Amino acid sequence: MNLLRYAGVYRFYENYLKNQISKSNPPVHIALILDGNRRWAKSKFIPEWMGHFAGANIVDDLLDWCVELDVKIITLYALSAENLTRPQPEVDRLFEIISSKLSELLNEPKIDQYRVHVKGLGNSSLLPTEIQEKIKKIEIKTQDYDGLFFNLALAYGGRSEILEAVKSVATEVIDGSIEIDNITNEMVENHLSTSHLSSPEPDLVIRTSGEERLSGFLLWQSAYSELVFLDVYWPDFRKIDLMRAIRTYQNRNRRYGE
Repeated sequence: MNLLRYAGVYRFYENYLKNQISKSNPPVHIALILDGNRRWAKSKFIPEWMGHFAGANIVDDLLDWCVELDVKIITLYALSAENLTRPQPEVDRLFEIISSKLSELLNEPKIDQYRVHVKGLGNSSLLPTEIQEKIKKIEIKTQDYDGLFFNLALAYGGRSEILEAVKSVATEVIDGSIEIDNITNEMVENHLSTSHLSSPEPDLVIRTSGEERLSGFLLWQSAYSELVFLDVYWPDFRKIDLMRAIRTYQNRNRRYGE
């Protein structure tokens, strides 16, 4: 009875939020910092790896929610380069979960149904060969899809991304392709990992777990993004949490630094 009552209240609140979200002004690009997996596991007195496993399983639902809410681009910060300095057994378990999830995505019907264009971001050389190969396979499989752009940041670091872009521009200066005085923001952006996107700058950045920082995520691209910090661990992230964040975004007046 209590479950039925809870389900009824949840559906009521979901419909309430849906009516508060404007269909004419959805965020085109949402970036998500997936934080709180380990703390979620600790709160339930279960092994930390189970938190990462539970968090990975949110992805399938997230695809549904983004399509329903007319979000065109979603970028997930799943694994930072700094995460790789954790104890090796934990890193190995993370790699196992990521590899398993990539295998699922390769055969996930929603990828074809929604025409999801999948792209890996980050320093892939830091990842096991098996994961690199799976990322490449799903990128090739979905390269012509344009329904929803799904970017997965693995072994990613914002400073490293900017540094590599600057090196690429510097190389063009050295070989005479461009003059140093003609370097523009657009030239740098063309060398970032998000250059394949029509809207590389997130309209909205969401971080779960209650922490209020970007942790090096999309440092260049998020300069004028709206930031929303949610006090919910990633494995507990629900559709209503995404809707609440979108409602907050729509209620703000974006100033773009003015």
